[in-house]
Amino acid sequence: MSLRKFARRMLVQAKWRLWVPLGQLMGQIRSPHQVVFSWPQGEVKLGARVALFMHFDGRGLVRPQLFDYMRELKENGLDVVFVTNSDKMQPTAIEALKEVSAAILVRRNIGYDFGAWADALHTLGLPREETREIILANDSVFGPLTPLGDVLRRFNYAKADVWGLTESWQQRYHLQSFFLAFGPAALRAEAFGKFWKSVRPVPMKSYIVKTYEVGITQAMLKGGLRCAALWTYDSLIRQVNLDGLAKLAAEEESELIKQDPVHITRKLQILRIRDAIARRVALNPTSDLWRQLLFSGFPFIKRELLRDNPTNVEDVGDWAEVVQTVLGADPEPILTDLRQMLKDGAP
Repeated sequence: MSLRKFARRMLVQAKWRLWVPLGQLMGQIRSPHQVVFSWPQGEVKLGARVALFMHFDGRGLVRPQLFDYMRELKENGLDVVFVTNSDKMQPTAIEALKEVSAAILVRRNIGYDFGAWADALHTLGLPREETREIILANDSVFGPLTPLGDVLRRFNYAKADVWGLTESWQQRYHLQSFFLAFGPAALRAEAFGKFWKSVRPVPMKSYIVKTYEVGITQAMLKGGLRCAALWTYDSLIRQVNLDGLAKLAAEEESELIKQDPVHITRKLQILRIRDAIARRVALNPTSDLWRQLLFSGFPFIKRELLRDNPTNVEDVGDWAEVVQTVLGADPEPILTDLRQMLKDGAP
C-alpha cells in the first residue's frame, strides 16, 4: 500500500471515530419527528399500496418531471404520499401536489431521506392492517423514461419480500435506496419495524449511507427476508464482454474513428469496467454501468451522474443520444433541469 493510500485510510478512520460519536449524540438529542405541515388535516385515508415519495428543493419548488413520476405511480394503483425536507414549500407547489398526492408532509431538513421516510411511517401509522405494499422513492433520478407500470408489474413478492431496481456491492451488499419496494411479508416482519425504530436524524451523510442505505438490506436479510433487484449486478457486468471490445476494435479500421474522442471514451470505460471485473472491485451500477442499464430498459438516469459525475465515468457525454435512440424518450425535460443546475460544464 502506498504512503498516500495509507494516509487517506488513516484520515477516514480518524474522521469516523471522532465525528460519528458526536453525530450519533446529536441524532439522539434531536427529535426524529420534524413535520411542520400536513395535508389533509385529520385522518389520512390510504389504500393497500402506498408510495412514500421523498423530495428536497431549497427553493421550495417541485420540478415538472417529478409530477410525471408521481402521476405514473398513482395511475398504477399507488397512493402517493409526498414527503419533503423543504420546510418552506411554495404555496403554488402545494396546490399542484394535491392533484397527484393522497397526502403531503412538509418537514424540516433533518435526517436526510431515511429520516423523512421514518417520520412519514410514524406520522401515518404505516404499515396499517390493510397495507400490502410500501414503495420508497426519491427525487434523485431523472425519469421515468419508460412506462413505470412495466417495472411495477415485475415485483413478484412470491419470489422476494423486498425489491430494489438495482443492487450494489460497494461497502456491503445492498439494494440501492432510490427505489425500494416492500411486500406483505416484509411489512409484517419484526426486522422491518425494528429497523425503522432505529433510524435517528444523524447529521452525517456518510453515516446515513453506511448505517441506513446499506444497513436496511442487511437488516432485512438478517431478519430472514428475501431481497432481490430487477436489474442485477451480474446481468449488467456480463454485458461488458469481449464482444464489445471487438466491436470497438473493428470500428478502428478508420483512422478518423480511432482518433475520435467519443470513441476513445467508450473504449476507456469498457476497459475500466473490465478491469474492475478482473480485480473484483465493486462498481456503482447507476453511475459506472449507466449505459448498460439504459440498454436493458432501465427507466431512470441518476441526477448525480449528469450533475457531478462523482465516479468520473468516461463515456457519459452521449447520454442524451442514448436516451433518445435506445429508449425512444425525449431528453428535453432532463436538459431543462440541467440548464438550472449545471455549473462549469456542458450537458
